[in-house]
Amino acid sequence: MSDRLYTVLLYSDDPKVRDRMRLAVGTRPAPGIEIEFVEASDYDECVRLVDDYEIDLLLLDGEATPGGGIGIARQIKDDRDDAPPTCVVIARAADRWLAAYAEVDATLVHPLDPVTTGTTIAELLRRTRAAA
Repeated sequence: MSDRLYTVLLYSDDPKVRDRMRLAVGTRPAPGIEIEFVEASDYDECVRLVDDYEIDLLLLDGEATPGGGIGIARQIKDDRDDAPPTCVVIARAADRWLAAYAEVDATLVHPLDPVTTGTTIAELLRRTRAAA
């Protein structure tokens, strides 16, 4: 089976956090799934990339400032009928209620566990492929 290439947008104002997210996901989180990453460091760049490219999944830092990933997720879901699946990385598991309000598809908690992160991202991408 050949790998399907997916584009994942990493958003955080902190390049170290984006690096940790990229490393936790990896370029091949599951058989048949290959990932290329694009990165955004602020709200405007994130929205521009979603508008200009075919993004298969958003991986957003919920702790980013000044625009947090939860707020960006909600805004993109409100503005677009074809919003890509969204996973937000939060600092406290108790913030899952806020992520649910923002209609995110999944949450992960800092620090990222590579096994959980890869499995979560692969499952979201498989759902995307099945829905297409």
